[in-house]
Amino acid sequence: MTFELQHTDPKSNARAGLITTDHGQIETPIFMPVGTLGTVKGVHLHEIKDDIKAQIILGNTYHLYLRPGLNIIEQAGGLHKFNGFNRPMLTDSGGFQVFSLSGIRKMREEGVEFRSHIDGSKHLFTPEGVMDIERTIGADIMMAFDECTPGTADYQYAKKSMELTHRWLDRCLKRFNETEPKYGYQQALFPIVQGCIYPDLRKRSAEYIASKGADGNAIGGLAVGEPTDKMYEMIEVVNEILPKDKPRYLMGVGTPINILEGIERGVDMFDCVMPTRNGRNGMLFTKDGIMNMRNKKWENDFSPIEADGASYVDTMYSRAYLRHLFHAQELLAMQIASIHNLAFYLWLVKEARKHIIAGDFSTWKPMMVQRLSTRL
Repeated sequence: MTFELQHTDPKSNARAGLITTDHGQIETPIFMPVGTLGTVKGVHLHEIKDDIKAQIILGNTYHLYLRPGLNIIEQAGGLHKFNGFNRPMLTDSGGFQVFSLSGIRKMREEGVEFRSHIDGSKHLFTPEGVMDIERTIGADIMMAFDECTPGTADYQYAKKSMELTHRWLDRCLKRFNETEPKYGYQQALFPIVQGCIYPDLRKRSAEYIASKGADGNAIGGLAVGEPTDKMYEMIEVVNEILPKDKPRYLMGVGTPINILEGIERGVDMFDCVMPTRNGRNGMLFTKDGIMNMRNKKWENDFSPIEADGASYVDTMYSRAYLRHLFHAQELLAMQIASIHNLAFYLWLVKEARKHIIAGDFSTWKPMMVQRLSTRL
């Protein structure tokens, strides 16, 4: 994997770059739709490729390991062959799922013992084991195994957790370097910066991660309960240290405004379930603000969902029709909303890239933030 830094905004840390993998190129800044189980929920593959125009999607190590299982994925020839997506993919390591399964897991130096949320069966994730799992899944970008601390963690817990993540990273790197890809194309490994909301821990973690010389680096443990201003502060602390010639991935973030704020602070890659999860519940993100499609105000509004929208669904369906579908509990409502939101997120980062290249990102971004904050 290679990264070319193509443009920087003269008045901020916003960047435009190009990641090249064996499955294709990715123009940054980029938003990556979340395909936890090998599918972006409720969206056809041709829509992901041709309408939403996703350049890269995610899969999740924890979920794919449990179902369909590594045997099936390997028999298929890797996740690209299994789901038919022939563009770049990234796999999370399962660290966030470990964090979210706090009631049914036990952590120790070796790794994490947990019970499946599906059938209660017992499993062990170690750094070495996770590298082997991600090799079998076959994503272009693999994430190191880490512990994701809650945003409310106290200092001592955050410090202990960060140090464990660093030790696990060393084991991940060793296993990664002594194994080969399984399907004839190269894979990259991104370490993850931790340290909760404590600047000295974040600085120390960023320095440790930067010293490894990986193909790219990630910022984890944010948008997990901490105040938004703290999240932005931690991004600034970390990006002062992470190498400028490698892509920076802010994991699990976030709202459209979060993404613009992250771009301004030098982040290149984002993912979040919000476009699809909120869409399935009737919330649409648009260029002019947020729409709740269950509201009565759309009952007889026969205008397009978004007249100059990013997706074909925006002009094909009216607001009144989409509201009707949600109230009738039709599955099509969730599909339309998911396509719209994903296309909007991809449109937003593409617009940000255009303005970074044009040199006026710093004037465009505040205007967009104000528009995106509006409740329609």
